[in-house]
Amino acid sequence: MKKILERLTAALFALWLTTGVAADPVSVSMTTNLGEIVLELDPDRAPETVANFLRYVDEGFYNGTVFHRVINGFMIQGGGFTADLERKTTHDALRNEAKNGLKNVRGSIAMARTSAPHSATSQFFINHADNKNLDYPSFDGWGYAVFGRVTSGMETVDKIADVFTTTRNGMANVPEQAVVIESVKRISTSK
Repeated sequence: MKKILERLTAALFALWLTTGVAADPVSVSMTTNLGEIVLELDPDRAPETVANFLRYVDEGFYNGTVFHRVINGFMIQGGGFTADLERKTTHDALRNEAKNGLKNVRGSIAMARTSAPHSATSQFFINHADNKNLDYPSFDGWGYAVFGRVTSGMETVDKIADVFTTTRNGMANVPEQAVVIESVKRISTSK
């Protein structure tokens, strides 16, 4: 029943966002042990993806997770593992919204996924470079759904991208010293 209510809530939110009324961007502050990153999310172009991300934000899910995959000149990926590299339990996967016209350019945030196009859950990545090969239709015909952009804190993204990485628990490109997401919170934009 809980899963049905979660899906219904997400669907109603997405329907509300697509009724012709443009949704206002939503901003979040991501505090890491290397600095702050402010993100502006685009619920108008990626309604289901933004609703999914904000559900995790509101639940405090990202607090204490790490950037577990860091490749300088490509991207920094986080949102799914603890500092001990234990995978966190997530909600169901969502529909890939990569056809929304938003591009995987430096500073954009997109959903991470497996080779299955509709497999994204909680993990995201921030592009450290322009990665047009990840845009719809990408090498696999689907692409990676961009749902916002960094508006402040690219110096923090650069600092994270520059950390020394190693292989741990069978995972490559893991920061040797944990890059911890301490908190992610909505920022009030009311004037």
